[in-house]
Amino acid sequence: MLPRILEPEVMDSVTEAADYDSMDHSEVNRRFVDQLLEQRLPTEGLKDRPIRVLDVGTGTALIPLELCRRDVPTHITAIDLAAYMLQVGQRNVIREGLQSRIKLEHLDAKNLPYSSGSFDWVISNSIVHHIPDPLPCVREMIRVLAPGGLLFVRDLLRPADLETLQHFVQTYAAGANAHQQQMFDDSLHAALTLEEVRGMLTALDLPTDWVTQTTDRHWTICGRVTK
Repeated sequence: MLPRILEPEVMDSVTEAADYDSMDHSEVNRRFVDQLLEQRLPTEGLKDRPIRVLDVGTGTALIPLELCRRDVPTHITAIDLAAYMLQVGQRNVIREGLQSRIKLEHLDAKNLPYSSGSFDWVISNSIVHHIPDPLPCVREMIRVLAPGGLLFVRDLLRPADLETLQHFVQTYAAGANAHQQQMFDDSLHAALTLEEVRGMLTALDLPTDWVTQTTDRHWTICGRVTK
């Protein structure tokens, strides 16, 4: 198994934000939202208010934008620690006229200012590998979920060997520029294994079967809190 090699926790430069936003994440994002919405309960979003969603590590707000394209009433709070990412994300939100549904905030996911039980869904796509110790971040996600709320977290899966890692870069970032390919390479090196994610769930007193491998290069945590 490849050792975990940490990358910078915050991707906060103009170049990183622009390169990340210009990469083609569309298919991965559509699949994320498709599978997220499969977890929706029949009553969610049909009461007197939209589903309250927190997107942790939103980057340039691509997941919130994809979610708002669906016929589901949601109000999304999208947070990130990278200011330049949020600047690009705000431009994306304004371009699609979704300022009333998506609120971007510059926050550290390890120390959220929200009250316990503030959100119906807490979602995240590819933040965990950026954090040296992601356990406090996931603990905060659980804290701000309302009873019965949905936790849906997806991230990269660290490959077993360098050959597999290089295959993923060549396959899934073939059309990207050299910096974008290096970003993907670094992220795969920094990702967790399934056993490491299960260990984190155990430390949080959550079922280990909440995490499954969902693609050749991703794992997903999916479950509803019972607090």
